[in-house]
Amino acid sequence: MRTFTNLNELKAATGEHFGYTEWREITQEQVNLFADATDDHQWIHIDVERAKDGPFGATIAHGYLSLSLLPSFMTELFRVGGLKMGINYGLNKVRFPAPVPVGARVRAGAELIEIKDTPTGTLSNLRITVEVEGQSRPACVAESLSLYVAE
Repeated sequence: MRTFTNLNELKAATGEHFGYTEWREITQEQVNLFADATDDHQWIHIDVERAKDGPFGATIAHGYLSLSLLPSFMTELFRVGGLKMGINYGLNKVRFPAPVPVGARVRAGAELIEIKDTPTGTLSNLRITVEVEGQSRPACVAESLSLYVAE
């Protein structure tokens, strides 16, 4: 994990890659719970038997499930000290280039692509890439915006 004492140290890391998280398995239980939470019960996600004959050969995680892991991945990748708060400000580009089969392991890497001061705080743009173990294409690539307010 990368640790920054304050926002100035984070700003100095613009353009740097922060490394990778640990691998974590995506389970059918997670996918089913996500389906319930989002009311997205498409068979490619939850019908294990039908999905065996489907386009992916197994159930796959929702793209938005991969995206929803970003906050957890970010806390594993870096920490910024000297903050009153840090909040999710939104997203820029989001793409899902490859599926995540249930049972696969994923991890994320991140690069700080921009950070700037605004009237309400410091806005960072972090490109996060979610990889699937053994796959050449990523499952998710997103630019995540966070707003930080210093103490």
